[in-house]
Amino acid sequence: MTINQVLPFFSTAIMLGFTVYVLQRYFVRRAPHFLFWGIGLAMFGAGSFAEAYLSLSWNRWVFFVWYLFGAALNAAWIGHGTLYLLVRKKWVHVVTAILVAGSLFAGYLMLQVMPKLNASIFTTTRPVSEQYGTKELKAGETTPAGVQTATVTENGGQITVIQGLLPLGSPIRLTTPFFNIYGLLTLVGGAIWSAYLFWRKRVLPNRVIGNLLIAAGGLLIGSASTLTRLGYGQFLYIGELACAILMFIGFRFAARPQPEESSRPVMVVAD
Repeated sequence: MTINQVLPFFSTAIMLGFTVYVLQRYFVRRAPHFLFWGIGLAMFGAGSFAEAYLSLSWNRWVFFVWYLFGAALNAAWIGHGTLYLLVRKKWVHVVTAILVAGSLFAGYLMLQVMPKLNASIFTTTRPVSEQYGTKELKAGETTPAGVQTATVTENGGQITVIQGLLPLGSPIRLTTPFFNIYGLLTLVGGAIWSAYLFWRKRVLPNRVIGNLLIAAGGLLIGSASTLTRLGYGQFLYIGELACAILMFIGFRFAARPQPEESSRPVMVVAD
């Protein structure tokens, strides 16, 4: 097995433990931020499991899980949990409704594209992150090794494309930047803001460090996802594993009990 076939198994195991750890706190405290973190982490784990499966065999519904939950939705749901923790305003409930409606719409778009998947180009020798999208081959651009090209009609003209599982111009691909940017801003921004508040007050240094680790994990997976969209999908799996490790360590570190606790939670993670 190659390294890209092994890494998703480790990411899945870590995210399973992380999800259970967070949801246990939701069932005890019934705080909504734990619920959204738990759902988002479960989506992350489902995406990692789908990667692991697709490194061994093809299944269109496993690909559905990988793209919808792993590539599109998980960052937004994790980040929304952070928003629920940091912002105690009624408008957050409106954002929740938009997130749920947007996620359902993304699911609908994914179902619409399922009959159009080009499964004939799939191979277990390359990560699914390098195979999922069809893109135009620009003039003078070198064709990567091991890929298939085709000539298609686009806007009344003939263009050459590198074939992927999703058809060229699939609407579902247009939704992922919105979810991922929202997730990156709320998760990473919230973690950095929380770390700054504790640092400024000179209290709970473990939460300063923990939140910085969470922010670092979010930045890593955000960078890896961006590289994937640019055609460098080989970095996604190591980015996911590093993100899972950093965020889990950061969460556990920040949640360690301290002699003196703040009366109002303003950090990304709470006990």
